[in-house]
Amino acid sequence: MKQTGNETSVITTTARVTAARLAIRAARPRRLTSTLLWAAQILMGALFILLGCAKLAGGGVQEFGLIGAGQWMRYFVGAAELAGGIGLLTPWLAGLAAAGLAANMAGASIINATVLHNTTYGGMVWVTLPLCAVFALLAYARRQQIKALWAAIRR
Repeated sequence: MKQTGNETSVITTTARVTAARLAIRAARPRRLTSTLLWAAQILMGALFILLGCAKLAGGGVQEFGLIGAGQWMRYFVGAAELAGGIGLLTPWLAGLAAAGLAANMAGASIINATVLHNTTYGGMVWVTLPLCAVFALLAYARRQQIKALWAAIRR
């Protein structure tokens, strides 16, 4: 059927979602790589869901008190870790969640190395720095999914 100049095509929200899912599916890595990524994401996701819930339930009050930013920061970090943990377990958000958690761990490493270096929490930099690297590698491995998600959002 020939289209005239007066006709316009209608793209529904369902068509956009379907196109986004197809683009994300096409951006998936190979089977072995995907299996290893999912194993790491499930472990890290479960860990950060627990850490986020612990911070929201009142854990880390002393540590955040030593930082001096107030307890609102504990709630913010706890919510970010909980959201990141859930995002790691969501196929189309995994790359973006890994990038967010890498930024979170980079901030935690800087705070541990500079503000908390003379306290008992100063040694946590050796935990947060490798976690930052793991999340950066996960985000890098899922970079095509991040691009596909961004393209789907811009449509």
